[in-house]
Amino acid sequence: MCDAPIGVFDSGIGGLTVLREIRTLVPQETLFYVSDSGHVPYGEKSPEYIRERCRFIASFLLERGAKALVLACNTATVAGVGELRTLYPQLPIVAMEPAVKPAAAATRSGVVGVLATTGTLKSARFAALLDQFASDVRVVTQPCPGLVELIEAGDLHDPALLALLRGYVEPLLAEGCDTLILGCTHYPFLRPLLEQWLDPSISLIDTGAAVARQLQRLLASRNLLANGPRGVDRFWCSGEPAAMQRVLPLLWGSAEPVAVLPGN
Repeated sequence: MCDAPIGVFDSGIGGLTVLREIRTLVPQETLFYVSDSGHVPYGEKSPEYIRERCRFIASFLLERGAKALVLACNTATVAGVGELRTLYPQLPIVAMEPAVKPAAAATRSGVVGVLATTGTLKSARFAALLDQFASDVRVVTQPCPGLVELIEAGDLHDPALLALLRGYVEPLLAEGCDTLILGCTHYPFLRPLLEQWLDPSISLIDTGAAVARQLQRLLASRNLLANGPRGVDRFWCSGEPAAMQRVLPLLWGSAEPVAVLPGN
């Protein structure tokens, strides 16, 4: 069981930002990744639609022996993690949430900006995070429709992507934000773009590394950390495999075969 794979999934390729953090922290682990790109973006879908996708993908990964699940998607976490934890009470399940607590601690101006999907920003979970950790700061939110789709296309130098990103970020800066939460797992891929034109005093915060640490803690507490040679990482998608294969060298760091998610 220790050498069984870890199952990770997202609405698309954004979860690769989390997968990279997991690989760095626990390099001995075998990783199985599902991109639900045939149903991207989750941010504009209904909660029940997203829960159905979470159930389907979780079942797929567990059938292939996953010893733990990582919901590498803020929107999937909001809609589906509660149900998955009810369905699989003994399974280590790690999920995402916008990094409100570290952002509130980091801000000097007292104003934090949040870039996220519409679904995340409208959720009760996000509201609870604000109540718990952001009572002493002002939080300015910015839904970002269209951003995930452009990132999925894999051209991070597309002028349309930069224009859309600027249109979302500049109002937050005008409000005095000195700290920006990248509240979707796709958005850390934009960090190099942001750093090119943002003032160095602007802090960019995401939760990928924290998710990897929580996964490591959970596996260690249950004696599930791998101790043998790593197996073969595997990738599936519910969209067009060739599209994901094109972006994997850029976003994951190596070319990998991508299989079609059965019954997607």
